[in-house]
Order: sequence, then structure tokens, then C-alpha cells
Amino acid sequence: MAKIFRPSNRESSILSKIESSKEYAKRRAINSVKECIEPLSNAIAMKLIENDIIETTNKNGLEEQINKCLEKLSHSDEFDIDYQIAPVRNIIPNPHIVSIYVTSFVIEKLINHKDVIDIFGSDEDIYHCINQQVIKFLP
Repeated sequence: MAKIFRPSNRESSILSKIESSKEYAKRRAINSVKECIEPLSNAIAMKLIENDIIETTNKNGLEEQINKCLEKLSHSDEFDIDYQIAPVRNIIPNPHIVSIYVTSFVIEKLINHKDVIDIFGSDEDIYHCINQQVIKFLP
């Protein structure tokens, strides 16, 4: 017969605080996107091109698409965000919400854009390239 695990009040309290702090950090990052959409989309687009991850015919078109992605993220509800990141949720153990959302956008939708010739690198490479820029602008 299996032993039934019943966490004590102290353990439950600690687990609850950890979960609420993660949710707070997630909400704070999403709300902070609104303040830096232009420079962040420019930085991400430039870095993706510089690192030869995205080959494009129009850098401004790429930046515009990433800008729209960030704008959509700032207005999306939690379900929409979870739905968008579902295919790439397990790229790394504890991803930054903005980085994983933009990575999912690049992998799933940007590849079909008329200005994008090809996307190179693994999903992890794309995530790390985007995350380097995101952590410069967001908490």
C-alpha cells in the first residue's frame, strides 16, 4: 500500500510563496515589455541577423514582425501565451517568458514570412540569442 503524502502547513506555505513569486515575475516581465518594444525588437532582429540565425531580404520587415509579436504579447491573456509557447516550453528548464514567446514566434510563424529566406540553428540557439537581448531590457 502506498504511503499518502500530506504536506504540512509550513511546506504548503513555502510552496505557495514560490509559485506566487514565479507568477509575479512572469506578470512583471510581460508588463515591462510595453515600455521597451521598439529598442527590444530592434536588438533582437539585429542579433538574429548578426548571428546568422535568420537570413532575410528585409531587416526592417523582420524588426516589424518582432515588434508586432511583442505588442501581441503585451496584450495577450495567460491562455494565449501558454498556447503560443506550448511547442517549445521544454527547450530549457526555466525559460524567461518573453524570450520563450519570441522564440516560439520565430520558429512557428516567422519562418513562413515573405521576407525570411531561412532560419538556421537549433531551437536552443535561437532561444539563447533572443534571451541575451531580452535580459538587457527586462527583469
